[in-house]
Formats: sequence, C-alpha cells, structure tokens
Amino acid sequence: MTGVRWLPSLYKQVLIAIVFGVFVGICWPGFGQNLKFLSEGFLRLIKMLLPLLVFITVVTGVAPRGNHATVGRVALKALVYFEVLTTLALVLGLVLARTFQPGAGLHINPATLDTSALPSLPSTSKASSGGSGFLVSIIPENVVDAFAKGDMLQVLFFAVLFGFALGAIEKTGGPLSTLIERLSKVLFQIIHGVMYLAPLGAFGAMAFTVGKYGLAPLGSLAKLMVVFYATCLLFIVGVLGSVLRFGVKLSPWALVRYLKEELLIVVGTSSSETVMPQLIEKLEALGASKSVVTLVVPTGYSFNLDGTCIFMTMAALFVAQATDTPLRLSEQLGLLGLLLVTSKGAAAFTGSAFLTLAATLASTGKIPVAGLTLLLGVDRFMSEARAITNLLGNSVATLFVASWEKQLDIEQAKRVLSSLDTVSDPVE
Repeated sequence: MTGVRWLPSLYKQVLIAIVFGVFVGICWPGFGQNLKFLSEGFLRLIKMLLPLLVFITVVTGVAPRGNHATVGRVALKALVYFEVLTTLALVLGLVLARTFQPGAGLHINPATLDTSALPSLPSTSKASSGGSGFLVSIIPENVVDAFAKGDMLQVLFFAVLFGFALGAIEKTGGPLSTLIERLSKVLFQIIHGVMYLAPLGAFGAMAFTVGKYGLAPLGSLAKLMVVFYATCLLFIVGVLGSVLRFGVKLSPWALVRYLKEELLIVVGTSSSETVMPQLIEKLEALGASKSVVTLVVPTGYSFNLDGTCIFMTMAALFVAQATDTPLRLSEQLGLLGLLLVTSKGAAAFTGSAFLTLAATLASTGKIPVAGLTLLLGVDRFMSEARAITNLLGNSVATLFVASWEKQLDIEQAKRVLSSLDTVSDPVE
C-alpha cells in the first residue's frame, strides 16, 4: 500500500513521523503528552475493524474448503508450531536473564515502591484455573458480546464454526459466500484508507511516550533494555531466521525488507495489531494460500506472541533480582510453566504484556507485583521490540505452516522477494 502520489511512501512518512515525535517529546514534553489522542484514535480505528476482519477472513478461508479434517489439520499444525516456538522464547528469556542478571545489585525494597501508578490487575483466572479454564474462556457467552469486547479468540472460535456451517450448506459462489466476499473487499478498502493515518498515530505515540517518560529511564535501566533487545534480536535471527531459511527455503533478510513498512508502523505505534490487515494481504501476495493465512495469522495473534514470552520471563526475573527475591531453579521452572498458560491469549495491543505479567506474578505470591513499577518508565520502549518480534514470529509461522501443508507457492514467494529492488510495494 502506498500513500498519496505526491507524498513520500508510507514507510518514509512513518519514519519522519517517529523522528518528529521524539523531537517534540524531548523539546515540549507537556505538549507531547497531549498528543496521545492521535495514537489512541488510530489504534481505536484499527480495533474497531479487527473483530469483523477476523470473522470475515476466517470464514472466507474455512468455508470454501468444505473439509473439516483439512482445516483441523492446519489448525493442529499451527498450534504445535506455536507451542514449540513460544516455549523456546520463554526458555531463551529465562536463560539470558539468569546469565546476565539485569536486576542484580539494585537492592530495591518493594515496600518503598509507589504502586499507585500500576494498572488494575486483570483477572488471573487463566493462570489459576489451568488449561480447562482457558479453554472455557474461548467460548463466548454470546456472539454479540465477543464482537463488542473485541475478544479475538472468541471471534475466531465463532468464525470457524460459521465457516464450517457455511461450507456445508452452500458451494463457493453461493449468495451468502458472495456477500461475505464483497464485505471483505469493502472492509479492506476501509482499512487501506485508515492506514493513511498511520504517520499521525506513530507521531502521537512517540511524542507521548518521550514526553511522559523522557529518556532518563533508558539510562537507569540500560542493562535490562540492552539484554532484552539483544534477546529479541537473537530470537529473530537465530530461531525465526533458521525456521525460514531451512524450513521454508526463503531469505530472512528479504522477508524483513518485504515487511519494512509494517515493521516501521509497529515501531511507531508499539502494537503489532495495527498491521494485521496488511500482513494478511502481503502473506497471500507472497504465495501462501488464503485458507492458511486467514486461519494462522489471527490465531497467531493470540497464541504465538514470541516477543511477549521473552519479555515475561525476563521481566519476572528482573523484578526478582532487583528486589532480592530468591528463586530456586525449581521455582523458576514453575514460573516458566505458568507463563506457558498465561502468555496464550494475551492480546497484541500496547501494554497487554505488562498487564498479563502483573496477573501472573500476583498468582504466584512469590515475586512482588510492586516491583513492576520499576518497569513503568521503559515498558513503552520495550513494547516496540515485543511487537516487532510478535509480527515477524507470526509471519514466519504462517509461511512455515503453509509450506508444511504444501500450500505455499515458493517460486512466487522468491519472485516477489527478489523484485523488491525494482518494485516499491508488491501489494497494490
């Protein structure tokens, strides 16, 4: 997608907006904080469209298949992949946090911390009730409630059921299928228009973040920031890069270049949710089948949050180290097991990882939740790395599952990626 003809590309517009946002936040912090409405407005526009987008894309991907076993096989392969990769992310975060100990030496007394700035804790039912409680939570009490709350897992669950039923009662090209296809085109046309506002959203988000927190917290928690960003980079290059290069036979660097516009929007808004519609279109244009893309991408946004998993284990151990809370290896492994549950279903919106982590620590009763106040100043900056890792993780997951299912046109993918030097945007 490109911007208006006489303007720079959307990629350059967002980049300029980020730079100006940082500048405004540093020079006029009060004014920068007042610009938060720009990012909130843009995020709300995206969130307004996402439930319907997920429903329509999943239905159009599932219904034409008419084969419950095939759809179930794709879903099972995706879930197996998600579990393996998120477990690797959790373990990597745990190992590097144990190795470099970014919180060691701070000697913070949790009783002296002001917890008034902490957000209200979300329900810990997922953590406390185990897998059964989590599975029940996927089923909506009613369909309207799922759409109203924007619960992606519940919307996804209903969409799969709807797609199966639609495929059973009418062939592709039937009146209801045709209506949904046309609605899909209308919805994506709206989304293309909304994306013109991405530079404003990025500008407002950066101006607010820098204006409110400044750059001082980055210095005081520099070790944590460096270790976290390095861990995300190691996961992207080492794990995701290997999966893509050896499992899909595509160049990781070429995929990053292909998604550079989406990655920059994610940097500006600190949310991978903002580019889900574009990601779906670009992965289809890359040669992955519509049925795989429309099932794996929305599911991955809840079950395959690699960056969020790295953050959770690393932040939990940072708080324990900073507050001199002793954790035996068995307790750290227990925490990892708990995070395997609570990290699933965490929405991809800005700050969701922080809330989910707070709920997890509260359920353990070991690591003081008050210690999370130490992260408030840098959480927004860390959310950028989380969101980038989540986006790339879901992109690689979709291509891998499509290749596994033999529903990836690898020649088309290589052709599109090799044309990046001469074509500014393969999706138009």
